[in-house]
Amino acid sequence: MRDNARMTTLTPEILSTFDTLFAEALAAGEPDRTAMTVATVAMDGWPSARIVLLKAHDARGFVFYTHLDGRKGRELQANPQAALLFHWPRVRNGVQVRIEGDVEFVTDAEADAYFASRPRGSQIGAWASQQSETLASHATFEAKLAQFEAEFAGREVPRPPRWSGFRVRPRAVEFWFGAQYRLHERWLYECSADGEWSKRMLYP
Repeated sequence: MRDNARMTTLTPEILSTFDTLFAEALAAGEPDRTAMTVATVAMDGWPSARIVLLKAHDARGFVFYTHLDGRKGRELQANPQAALLFHWPRVRNGVQVRIEGDVEFVTDAEADAYFASRPRGSQIGAWASQQSETLASHATFEAKLAQFEAEFAGREVPRPPRWSGFRVRPRAVEFWFGAQYRLHERWLYECSADGEWSKRMLYP
């Protein structure tokens, strides 16, 4: 999948604008500034969206982790493009950051390091969950949790082989600033096929 991704790199202006707003979201008391909507599209064209947590970001893009065999994991592997949306209503007059881009896997080293930083309960849960599959009862899940807790008792929990991270490498980033009377300020950055970024203002 990585070979098909457009190897874009965010400009310092885009990255610094995001970092400034990300810091303001913390200062403003947003309940979870890392929460972002991830939208994917299945091969039959059917869209789906869900909220996940941003776990890393830099000039290469925005990273989150998941089961590769869950719905979003399957869709991203089949159609490695995604849209992200952050909404911070407490920042300024309300801010949205909209990101569209190609998707690649993070490296095994990145996935291992992040998985090792998770609470043990979350690590066990990653082994026990067959994400997005039908669950007969909660008792079934509890039994699987107990099974893996016993299996890894007294030692570190390794990363499951089908659990990893995705990096969205942006080819479009929009900063949307709310304003009275819905006269919003919108700035769109777009990356061309040759890797050059452009910037333009949009009507509200």
